[in-house]
Parts: sequence; C-alpha cells; structure tokens
Amino acid sequence: MSFEGSTLVDWSAYQRARSELGAGFVRILGYFREDGVKSVDAIEAAMRAQNAAALVIPAHTLKGESAQFGATPLAALAETIEEIARSCVEDHDTPEQALEHVVQLRPLFTQTLALLEREANPLVERKPTAGFGRRPI
Repeated sequence: MSFEGSTLVDWSAYQRARSELGAGFVRILGYFREDGVKSVDAIEAAMRAQNAAALVIPAHTLKGESAQFGATPLAALAETIEEIARSCVEDHDTPEQALEHVVQLRPLFTQTLALLEREANPLVERKPTAGFGRRPI
C-alpha cells in the first residue's frame, strides 16, 4: 500500500488535535509512537499465532489513537483488521483473511508516524501563512 504524504494525514484533524492538546501534544504523540509500535508488534504476533482474539485489542487501540491524530488511512486499516478479528472470534475461525492487511500495517504506521513527527518538530522550517503583516506566498 502506497500513499502520498498528503493523503496519509488529515491535516485539519491533526491541527485540531494539536490545538486541543496544547502543550501536551508532543508528549501524547510520543505515547502514540510507543503504543503504536506495541500494537503493531502485538498484531503481527497474533497473526503469526493465528489468534483472532489477540488481534482485537491492539487493532482497536491503534485505530483510536490514529484517528485522534488525523491518520485516517492507518485508522481505517486498523479498523479493517479489528473487524475481521471480531468476526473470526464470533465464528470461531482463524484470521487468515486479515493477513494482507496486517502485512500493510507496519509500513503504513512507519510512514504515517514519520509525517506526524516531522510536522510536530519545532525545528522544521515552515512556510509562513498569509496573515496580518504578511503577504501570501
């Protein structure tokens, strides 16, 4: 799965989260990194073990945290894995059909996290926006 950088993150949702979280934004983004790595690891381990029940919670966690930062494609992929896993648990089935989605998860998480962290970095040069005393670029 390949996405353009501009489609990996809903930047308006990202900015909304950034303003709502205020000074705690960078710290919470760090938690997203830690929790996301743990969730992806847990999802991959559950897939290797063919354990549908073990897929549910880390996929659900990743879905919610991704959505919070505007990482819509990542949240949607995690939701797909969660839905497949829940269905497999209900049907007492193994989650083979989730495999193609699980394979896409780590690269998408890595790409998305890199964009989120780059945008959160205070040292990144940004284009000034039009505003009082500024001309649009």
